Amino acid sequence: MPFTLKPAEAYDVDADNTGYIHQHIDTGDRWVLNFGPQHPATHTTLRLVLELDGERIARCTPHIGYLHSGFEKLGEHLDYNQYVTIVSRMNYLSPISNDIAWHHAVETLFGIDITPRCKVLRTIMAELGRIQDHLLNVGAAALDLGAFTGFLYGFNPREKIYDLCDYVSGQRFHPDWTRVGGLMKDLPDEEVFKRMVKDFIHRDLPGAVKDLTGLVERNRIFIDRTRGIGAMTRDQAIAWSVTGPLARASGVKRDLRKDAPYLCYADNWDGQGAEAVKFSVPIAEDGDVYCRFLVRVEEIRQSIKIIDQLIDSIPGGPVDTFADGKVVKPGKGDVYGSIEGLIQHFEIIMSNRGWEPPVAECYAAQETANGELGYYIVSDGSPRAWRAKTRPPSFINYQVMAMLTEGHMLADIVAILGSLNIVAAELDR
Repeated sequence: MPFTLKPAEAYDVDADNTGYIHQHIDTGDRWVLNFGPQHPATHTTLRLVLELDGERIARCTPHIGYLHSGFEKLGEHLDYNQYVTIVSRMNYLSPISNDIAWHHAVETLFGIDITPRCKVLRTIMAELGRIQDHLLNVGAAALDLGAFTGFLYGFNPREKIYDLCDYVSGQRFHPDWTRVGGLMKDLPDEEVFKRMVKDFIHRDLPGAVKDLTGLVERNRIFIDRTRGIGAMTRDQAIAWSVTGPLARASGVKRDLRKDAPYLCYADNWDGQGAEAVKFSVPIAEDGDVYCRFLVRVEEIRQSIKIIDQLIDSIPGGPVDTFADGKVVKPGKGDVYGSIEGLIQHFEIIMSNRGWEPPVAECYAAQETANGELGYYIVSDGSPRAWRAKTRPPSFINYQVMAMLTEGHMLADIVAILGSLNIVAAELDR
């Protein structure tokens, strides 16, 4: 029997401006359920106020604002390098991708073209970040529906990516690895890095993906819980401005790596005619939870393909571009061994004298695991942004939560929410 949405009469929302839902059931067949913010299935501080008709969701009202992070305001108080420590915490599932996207926007503002070596290393780490994010999502998709082993298959390989982040930056969880025009430091040992990456993409990761998909992809319970659930059409995806796997699972053929290429996704990325890396953008049509799972799994495979094309072709040369000799910190050897290097280091760190950005504004974005992550920067010529506005994919994608859930069963909430892969730190900026 089709579900008919009844008028909302069961509760008042914030009747006395306290921020709480006041429940007073009038019709006898409606009741209100708070799903989150402290709930194991929400993964983070998300709150959904559900109005239920039996076990059907008559209305879903998402609530945000539980982290009070002030991420964007901090961008007005920290310089263009210091702010990388903040953006990496916006999406703590793949923080290395945030680092790369932020400094991509800053370099667009400054008009800096980074070195070929830096482009290759950033591309490799960006794809590892995509894999890192997707592995948690597809593993949690199984866990949320009761397949604990599937979660282990997805979660265990992520430790290898943490090891790689630790190796290149010295920090496992929040690498804070990029700098304006380059990186915080070059690879400690290129051959060791290559071996670690190859072992991961050729040995550890393919087997984990095969085990996970073999366990759930044709599992009758998993299919029944995901096929046709939380479906979104192509027109709806476009109208709501969703991006990433969520949009591509609904048939939207958009990926910034193809449509607005950057780094090694663009032709002539080395200035000597090098071709862009070759990969496919997976597209599905049904737009349901199952299609989002399949799209993310295929994107993991495509990321392996991208990394495999680059790992044996890392160019030599520096990783830093010295726009005017004063933007990027000098090497430790120069700091310790020459008065010029020491003065330059002091001016950048203590006096901020090295920063001479144009008085301008720009927007630049990259295709991260959840979609378009962009930064709109307004510069007044000072060493820090006058305004640093974030376009986080989770904040945009979360708009569709109510549309996707209303009319479904209460048990479907977990599957739908997990398929959106919402990160609360991107909501509360």
